[in-house]
Amino acid sequence: MLWSGDGVLVIGIAAVLARTEARLRIRAAVREAVADWMKLSIEAIAVESTPGQPPRLLLAGGAAGLSFSHDEGLSLAAIHLHGAVGIDVMRVQAIADWFTLARDYLGPQVADALAACPADQRPLALAQAWTAREAALKCAGLPLAEWNGAAPACRLQALRLAAPYVATLAY
Repeated sequence: MLWSGDGVLVIGIAAVLARTEARLRIRAAVREAVADWMKLSIEAIAVESTPGQPPRLLLAGGAAGLSFSHDEGLSLAAIHLHGAVGIDVMRVQAIADWFTLARDYLGPQVADALAACPADQRPLALAQAWTAREAALKCAGLPLAEWNGAAPACRLQALRLAAPYVATLAY
């Protein structure tokens, strides 16, 4: 478990796996963690995934919000018992066209703030802004798209992870 509070549980698995295997492992880990967290039989828990739709955690008697994120070597899952949830993880790394990426996907204010940031701190700041945006979009059930001036309303929680990763939880 990485974080817990407000009916939200975040878990992670570190593994150097192919994406398909990582997806299977994190789904199994979600079922095991929720069974332990809620004192349920693992057979009473299922993960439902439909392409183009946010995944859902099916529990005996109901459903819970569920979100996944993967980056090389790390998979995260967030479960919210009382509503929608989004999570995103990213490796901190220098990105050559960071300004164009930030302007197009994070908006002009974030791009300008990143431009004012010291160059050695920019990769971390970009990763933090990116994970916040993507987690919020996932929480709202929206796909990643170019900036349109709208920011989904949700509570954001930066998660503490070992370098080189950063992650944000939205609920």
